[in-house]
Amino acid sequence: MGYAYDDQNIFAKILRGEIPNDTVLETGHALAFRDLYPQAPVHVLVIPKGPYVCYDHFAQTASEAEIVDYTRAIGKVCEMEDVAAGGFRMIANAGEAGVQEVPHLHVHILAGRPLGRMLQQA
Repeated sequence: MGYAYDDQNIFAKILRGEIPNDTVLETGHALAFRDLYPQAPVHVLVIPKGPYVCYDHFAQTASEAEIVDYTRAIGKVCEMEDVAAGGFRMIANAGEAGVQEVPHLHVHILAGRPLGRMLQQA
């Protein structure tokens, strides 16, 4: 499946410096920042700097350097936010059925309270 990247999405604008963010970590290939509407005491978004729509797009087409840096950035954010001891959830939505709201790969790291079940039966 081909992915058409929309360079006008909010995360692309953040990466270009057009919209401010509360940066937690920036690396060569990733940016982590606090969610504007946190759903838990810790709610950090981690995005790659490249134009990737969703995780499978990234996994299939990103360079090894991008994949390693992004993955390690997620690990570093978890360490910086000290989420491992109490537990955390990491979510990456994809597409309409996955309720992806911004068409730029992003991982939510949520922690700091019990998060309940991941999905409820419909």
